[in-house]
Amino acid sequence: MSALADLYTVPPEHVELRDTIRQIARERIAPRAAEIDREASYPHDLRALLGEQDILGLPFEPEYGGTGTGTLMLNIAVEEIAKADASTALILMIQDLGTLPIRLHGSEELRRRFLPRCATGELSPAFALSEAEAGSDAGGLQTTATRDGDEWVINGSKAWITNSGIADFYCVFAVTDRSAGHAHGITAFEVEADRPGFSVGKLEHKLGIRASPTGSPVFDNVRVPQANVIGEVGQGFKVAMSTLDRSRLGVAAQALGIAQGATDYAVAYARERRAFGQPINSFQGIQFKLADMETKCAAGRELLYQACCRADREDPELGKYSAMAKLFCSDTAMEVTVEAVQVLGGYGYVNDYPVERMMRDAKITQIYEGTNEIQRLVVARSLR
Repeated sequence: MSALADLYTVPPEHVELRDTIRQIARERIAPRAAEIDREASYPHDLRALLGEQDILGLPFEPEYGGTGTGTLMLNIAVEEIAKADASTALILMIQDLGTLPIRLHGSEELRRRFLPRCATGELSPAFALSEAEAGSDAGGLQTTATRDGDEWVINGSKAWITNSGIADFYCVFAVTDRSAGHAHGITAFEVEADRPGFSVGKLEHKLGIRASPTGSPVFDNVRVPQANVIGEVGQGFKVAMSTLDRSRLGVAAQALGIAQGATDYAVAYARERRAFGQPINSFQGIQFKLADMETKCAAGRELLYQACCRADREDPELGKYSAMAKLFCSDTAMEVTVEAVQVLGGYGYVNDYPVERMMRDAKITQIYEGTNEIQRLVVARSLR
């Protein structure tokens, strides 16, 4: 039992950093959440704040200017920020997702060129895998890259790309050999946003996470040097899948933060709201809702933290555990936020209170970085 218990231990220094981030989220991020959601405006000020506080350095090792505190601490931070605002949490999540391909597979030259400036917050990345006809089916890409001497020429477009128009560079997946199939015919590239032929395309109008832009980048004869290839030519599918095995933990953490934030708000509301001459938390119907909400959050946290520790230990079962964490935490976020709205009644349905925003934000966690149906497939296949 002791070895298993050690897997869940949160070091004291992580607890101290968590408490600091929690305070920043409550005092600086939460007051901005309703406004940036209403206006669908990217919070440049909050991004600067995360950079100033070294929070954007959490995904990176010290040799690249990061904190070197590992996957668990990174996702504790995502959870704390998402309690206050899921869109702002996505700023940290994309700092992880958009650089993971370089960190896992990139050359040392690519790492030195991009990672230190991401760790300070000077640069912001994006991860450009999905296309209009290639969402869950990542092997169905139509974007192509053709070799021309020492350069590659990229043509095509992407869809549903977080940080569109904000990112300074994009990790782009393109078909380089159609005959080799998705396992060996896709290659990953770093594409800087200022390269000729690159454009942002249209931005989506979304149900939730409205302060984070989502768009469709276009590549029209965009040229990049061979040095911008991430990993080996033809191994892009491997790059993408190994990235998602880790980045799904961020989605789980975001979902958990949304769920816990909604639970905390509903608990506080039920303590103060009175009906029939007493606080509504004295009624068993409300008590049971709150108990179930808190229980699901606690269960999700244990699963997420275990998966994060497995990531830090390079566990071969990471893919299974990250899928389970993403699946459970995102389903929990949806269930819990719906119940939070119910606890608040009519007040939960209006945007004067944050739980309706939390419910809208929760939905995407069941969809992006692999729908929950795909996560169930990942888990099921691990059981064969």
